[in-house]
Amino acid sequence: MARCPARGAGSVLNFLEHELDRMRGSAPALGPVPLGRIVSCDGGMIEVSGLNAPIGTLCRAQPRAGEPAPAAEVIGFRGGRSLMMLLGDTVRLQPGTLVRAEGRPGLVNVGEEFLGRAVDGTGQPIDGGPPVKAGHPWPLGGYREGALERASVTEPFDCGVRAINALATLGVGQRVGIVAGSGVGKSMLLDMVARGASCDVAVIGLIGERGREVSDFVGRHMTGEMKRRMAVVAVPADHAANLRLRGAQLACSLAEYFRAQGKRVLLVLDSLTRVAHAAREIALSLGEPGAARGYPPSALSAITKLIERAGNSATSGGAITGIYTVLADGDDQSDPVVDTARAILDGHIVLSREIAQRGHYPAIDIPASLSRVMEAVADPDHRRRAHGLRGMIAAHESNRDFLLMGAYRAGADAQLDRALALQDPIRAFLAQDAHDTVPLGKSIAALTELMDHADAAAQG
Repeated sequence: MARCPARGAGSVLNFLEHELDRMRGSAPALGPVPLGRIVSCDGGMIEVSGLNAPIGTLCRAQPRAGEPAPAAEVIGFRGGRSLMMLLGDTVRLQPGTLVRAEGRPGLVNVGEEFLGRAVDGTGQPIDGGPPVKAGHPWPLGGYREGALERASVTEPFDCGVRAINALATLGVGQRVGIVAGSGVGKSMLLDMVARGASCDVAVIGLIGERGREVSDFVGRHMTGEMKRRMAVVAVPADHAANLRLRGAQLACSLAEYFRAQGKRVLLVLDSLTRVAHAAREIALSLGEPGAARGYPPSALSAITKLIERAGNSATSGGAITGIYTVLADGDDQSDPVVDTARAILDGHIVLSREIAQRGHYPAIDIPASLSRVMEAVADPDHRRRAHGLRGMIAAHESNRDFLLMGAYRAGADAQLDRALALQDPIRAFLAQDAHDTVPLGKSIAALTELMDHADAAAQG
């Protein structure tokens, strides 16, 4: 039994009751334990003979004295042997090492116990706290549901960022991508959303990012009131490919569990591109040929499956609003991952390197950004003002070179004249300090004030 924390008598009794319920639900394994032996190792891929475990099974090699047991996941089979990918390093692994299966294939334990905790892709804590004692099994790949189970997006979602709330209004249950190259401000924008979003539970998946960023994020957000409603799943870039993929799937499973309880969940996955890279490594290890710029078909379908797990539930009334970062390698907007994600997402927020270089944050390219559900969640007056401001911003950006050269003559374009007259108010409206939160109501009010000022100036 786990060590009971030093608390009051009531807390101790509740803890013991929880542990007894957990042990009652655990059926003891009384049969023989099947074992296999490692016969081949190629990079992170090992072949094991004598152990016919289903795909998705977690296995553990017999460790040397005083060393941790290396873990691996079954990802295929060939010629009567199980193909496994290690979740760690191959250092000190040797031929003939015994391997045993553990746990239930394809299932993970989820529950309220993950709130306020930071864990890795296997659910083990990385925050220095005790093990997470969750007892609700959930499929790692999620439950496959019918299309009609997904309820429509009808309510606006408050993300706390003024430019998005006003000009690309999101909806509860929407899936939206943040598309940008490296170093343009994706992490800063995610920080703003995680801090200011209106939700019951926030599940943050930090997949394939730098370890320093993981530590910084946990330090900033896992405190006070935010900690009680947030769970973090983090697998840095130096971890095994299948562990990174499992981390993304675990984050989705946690979000699905809370949605099934009727809660409104914010799921942040940073980044979808790193998940695709992990799926590509696994597929290439299994011999699948590369298709679109080296991405096998299964790698691109992996991100499609993750995105489709978000949305509204018609049964429970809960919702998962998914926000996914998509790294455009080399600022290439035609990258296969960007194209695949954009085709299935319900909108995209594009960050511009040129805007970021001007010192403007968040560096959102308003004309290139789109929310496909804004027509359903915003009232007509809001949409009219948003379209008007988007038009002025687009007119100014498309004529920026002519303006810098002094080749534009006032009066030639009424919309551009309005944009030039309101440049300072527009810049102030679009900019927002990283530590500020602007609710949806205040964002719409600021848009109304700006556009009323523009109409009054045009009439004067």
